[in-house]
Amino acid sequence: MEQGQRSGSRPAEPGPCLSSRCSADQAASVSLLSAAGAEPGSSTLAVAAVLPAGGCGERMGVPTPKQFCPVLERPLISYTLQAMERACWIKDIIVVVTGENMEAMENIIKKYKHKRISLVEAGVTRHRSIFNGLKALADNQPNSRLSKPEVVIIHDAVRPFFEEDILLKVVTAAKEHGAAGAVRPLVSTVISPSADGCLDHSLERARHRASEMPQAFLFDVIYEAYQQVTYKRDLYAAESIIKERISQEICIVMDKKENKEHIGHLLEEVLKTELNHIHVRSQALYNAGSDIQHINLEQCYNFVCVNVKEPDFQETQKLMSMLEESNFSILYSIVVVSVHFLDFKLVSPSQKMESLMWIREFAKKMKKRKILLYGLLINYSQDEQKLQESLRQGAIIIAALIKERNSALIGQLLVA
Repeated sequence: MEQGQRSGSRPAEPGPCLSSRCSADQAASVSLLSAAGAEPGSSTLAVAAVLPAGGCGERMGVPTPKQFCPVLERPLISYTLQAMERACWIKDIIVVVTGENMEAMENIIKKYKHKRISLVEAGVTRHRSIFNGLKALADNQPNSRLSKPEVVIIHDAVRPFFEEDILLKVVTAAKEHGAAGAVRPLVSTVISPSADGCLDHSLERARHRASEMPQAFLFDVIYEAYQQVTYKRDLYAAESIIKERISQEICIVMDKKENKEHIGHLLEEVLKTELNHIHVRSQALYNAGSDIQHINLEQCYNFVCVNVKEPDFQETQKLMSMLEESNFSILYSIVVVSVHFLDFKLVSPSQKMESLMWIREFAKKMKKRKILLYGLLINYSQDEQKLQESLRQGAIIIAALIKERNSALIGQLLVA
């Protein structure tokens, strides 16, 4: 529905939330809803609203989430709730908020005397949060006062300035067509760029509209749509978040008896420089009992094992044995990058790879324990500049292996 001139119905204004009784205009709105959507002999159309309010304020660059920012000493979301409450024909208003902000939201409801509000915990994405709100309306729990509506409104919790007549038109259109939303004429010029970034053509503004909130849907239509698409999308989002969280720390395991010029320390410094967003720390492989307990407490799931002695994989095997015994791969998969150094001028990488083929079978065995083993061969050049470049390339490979945790690459020996 296109937004035009303001009608007598106004957006929420500063001040307390007063009577919940319908005015004459609102009573007419209820009658209109009944006429537009009721079956013969039925009551008025059942309408609910879902307001996602799980944002953290990143785009605004403020520590306080936008919905809780004060406007005239009152949280912004309170104005939005008041605007929804003015439409007395909306039976239930669901506010979807993060668990950490649940108490703050409860205090706002109590302080400003909001009515018809139910709180639902947000998901990891906006998509999931809306779905959680819809599920609260769909699930007829024995002790819940909520009931499934015929039409549901979805609106941003940080947008209090909407007209009730627009809300009514959107709901009425959703009842008739299944879905509807507010639109407005384009003000800015919208362009389509060419492949090289230059102007290709601009859209004719008169033929297009900008989509806005509020939106409304037949409940069964939107709920079924979310059920069909939310599963895979949420799994991918959750997987990405978990990978990001467990990739924030790397533990470099090496023989601490070596001096500070040891190649392992050089690799450690390059990792700290190249991966400045990740915490990198080193640790001795010996006296392993206390060290493993220390690792377990700090929840490190990424290890770089530096092998410098013969046989080449001795240090890695020690580490893998300790990780097997620790059993903390039960929670998340553990990445182990077994690093080996070789002067490519003296020995070719292909010759060295042959002697390190053990890693393939060993990796298959470890995968069953959720330990992902990868091999990395770094050129140990006597030329300092070339050595630094090899170490830098090695750091990039290590970062990629840790972030992606790709099971298809386990047992492979990569070359930097």
